Amino acid sequence: MSTTQVLSRAQARRVALAAQGFLDPAHAVPTLRTFDRTLARTGVLQVDSVNVLQRAHFMPLYSRMGPYDVDLLRRAASGRQRRVVEYWAHVQAVMPVELWPVMRHRMEDYRARRGKWFTLDEDDELERALLAEIADRGASTARELDDGLPRSKDQWGWNWSRTRRVLDYLFTTGDLAIADRTSQFEIRYDLPERVLPRQYVEAPAVPAAEAHVELVRRAARSHGVASAQCLADYYRLRPADARAAVEALVDAGELEPVRVEGWHRQAYLHRDARLPRRVRARALLSPFDPVVWERARAEALFDFSYRIEIYVPAARRVHGYYVLPFLLGDRIVGRVDLKADRATSRLLVQSAWAEQHAPPETAAELAVELGRLAGWLGLADVVVAPRGDLAPGLADEVSRVA
Repeated sequence: MSTTQVLSRAQARRVALAAQGFLDPAHAVPTLRTFDRTLARTGVLQVDSVNVLQRAHFMPLYSRMGPYDVDLLRRAASGRQRRVVEYWAHVQAVMPVELWPVMRHRMEDYRARRGKWFTLDEDDELERALLAEIADRGASTARELDDGLPRSKDQWGWNWSRTRRVLDYLFTTGDLAIADRTSQFEIRYDLPERVLPRQYVEAPAVPAAEAHVELVRRAARSHGVASAQCLADYYRLRPADARAAVEALVDAGELEPVRVEGWHRQAYLHRDARLPRRVRARALLSPFDPVVWERARAEALFDFSYRIEIYVPAARRVHGYYVLPFLLGDRIVGRVDLKADRATSRLLVQSAWAEQHAPPETAAELAVELGRLAGWLGLADVVVAPRGDLAPGLADEVSRVA
């Protein structure tokens, strides 16, 4: 009779960080091969419009690859050998193009529900008009379409808001795809056959149950060790669908039920997960990084309580507006509220906080990492404001490094 493997919390952290790519050897100059390896680890790159520091989908690549040319992502998202496309994967996210057929069941679900967040009133005439216009003119933003098509209320009730909602609906159903975004971050929609490689557009839809298994399989590879809730959250599956997929993967030997010290949830270890003796990471993590986006998991693994305070009124924020966790070794040891002041070429550290378990070298290591981040962003200086218990020591170390 076999016994259930037990992982300490430290072992589980190291498994998780290795699965996320923090054990991969650095490339002196990151290339598309580095990008492919990193995307294989994260699975998806969450997209968010906030640009106070850097767009969200660029940051997980930086955290794992170090300073890289952001044109790598543009190259990966264009051309005949396009590697990635945006879709509603975790949430709005950059995902590998081969997931398009796997997401067809989700597209059909949105079609049946007439939308993702809301039920869109049927408007076949408007949908046909938009598809025809995009087919004729090519990739277009909602604003361009709104400016270029009739607006009269008696002819579809046309206005910008309605246009944008219908375009989003057609995107979620797979009738349109995201070609790219403008410099103002506006989506440019186009026909899928002009965005994606043909084999993925023409591939048959993967049945829903098989798609759930594939998505949980990918989530398990990216997490290394995870609960069913963690696995469901990665690609935003319904809990029942995720549980059925987990059971199938356990039966197939791809997942092993294990216990993690201090966890109250059943955990599962991917059969290919690595358990390194040590992880020597030093990285600032985006608020939308897979390591921390499931808050209960971040607390269970890292003893790190985290909340995004972007939408919290300024007077009620505890740590700041755009707060990045600081990963050192296999622990999250601090957090910093950062802003790229591009007009003055300064990286502003608006507050800096240490976790209770932060080692003595935290300020020094963070200062080096902030200097590296500033260089990648093209900023000349790092300026530390006197807010937070880590701020005084960090300011001293930043001055010394400079």
